[in-house]
Amino acid sequence: MERPIPILFLDVDGPLIPFGPSYDRHETSGPASGAEAPPGGENPLLGRLDPAVGPCLTALGCDLVWATTWMDEANESVGPRIGLPRLPVLEWPEGPAETGPRGLHWKTRALVERAGGRPFIWVDDEIGAMDRLWVAAQHGSPFLLHRVDPSKGLTENDFSALTHWLRTAVPDRSRGTDG
Repeated sequence: MERPIPILFLDVDGPLIPFGPSYDRHETSGPASGAEAPPGGENPLLGRLDPAVGPCLTALGCDLVWATTWMDEANESVGPRIGLPRLPVLEWPEGPAETGPRGLHWKTRALVERAGGRPFIWVDDEIGAMDRLWVAAQHGSPFLLHRVDPSKGLTENDFSALTHWLRTAVPDRSRGTDG
């Protein structure tokens, strides 16, 4: 019996829009300033998006879902710049999150609930040890909580780790017609 296609929950700030003084997508003489506002008053940080990341994400063969406070704005402003189609958006709970163990990220419960028992990857820059422990105790299928260095964003090494996990943790997964 084939396993379902894994879900990849994707954050924007940090993984797709790198931060920090060491950020420089093209590795030239200095960091991208991000200080100049693009035409039309768009968010100046959108200039830090790397268009090569979208095809790499699509090639993983996962069901991609935005897991970001950008909400549907990720479909309007981020996705088109990196070549992603319109993606589902994870809805966050209204009001304060349920209390949980100290250190549990506020996104963690919603991600596990949305996964509904399917294998999943969570790509974020704020994943901690408590998130890993909590998911291990609550989720009965394979999962990977992949923390991205927010000063660099998603790199080749990150994609190698994601690909390796998919090959080893869910090797018999169903693939979409594109995959």
